[in-house]
Amino acid sequence: MKVDYIKEEKLLILRITEEIDHHSCEKIKKRADYEIEVHIPKKVIFDFNNVNFMDSSGIGMIIGRYKLVSLFGGKTSLINVKPSIKKIFEMSGILKLIQIEEEIGGTEFEKCI
Repeated sequence: MKVDYIKEEKLLILRITEEIDHHSCEKIKKRADYEIEVHIPKKVIFDFNNVNFMDSSGIGMIIGRYKLVSLFGGKTSLINVKPSIKKIFEMSGILKLIQIEEEIGGTEFEKCI
């Protein structure tokens, strides 16, 4: 996972660079929790651009990070979600809590980094 933190905006971007399954979830969780606790961002964005596969353990991983960010008063969103993964999010109901964004704060994602 690659991480970018934009201090001025208190924005933490977590770019997942691997498939999300039972085995990779623990590593992603630990790194994401560490980054969230260090920076205490107002917003965390999970970038799914390089993710082509996710199983149900990914839902739990995202919900857990959503809860952690919420404890600090922050918000969580998703970006660059492929249709197959979006379907999993839709079926799980997670999109009622976390939204998929096309842009970050009116600025295209690429320009933010």
